[in-house]
Amino acid sequence: QVQLVESGGGLVQPGGSLRLSCAASGSIFSFNAMGWYRQAPGKQRELVAAISSGGRTTYADSVKGRFTISRDNAKNTVYLQMNSLKPEDTAVYYCNAYTPLWSQIRSWGQGTRVTVSS
Repeated sequence: QVQLVESGGGLVQPGGSLRLSCAASGSIFSFNAMGWYRQAPGKQRELVAAISSGGRTTYADSVKGRFTISRDNAKNTVYLQMNSLKPEDTAVYYCNAYTPLWSQIRSWGQGTRVTVSS
């Protein structure tokens, strides 16, 4: 079992920026792809961005060009830099391992809440 703790969320105006962090126990980041996910009220959880153990990244079309995922394997930490935030980015953001079968992951942390509003 691995513990994942998200932080960095908050209230921000449209066009603003936030930097989310995810700290994990153990050395999981050295061997696994990681992802950021989000869930808005009344909607299904969705993949926002993912990064491989070697640093290859992928993004949802809705955030491409605005968000950047990165990782520091030595610190067991993954980050999500969010720029040009929009109200539709409002959601609870979670980190976890990335797999093509991510929708079957049963264990999720508390996440960190991001609210984009004027």
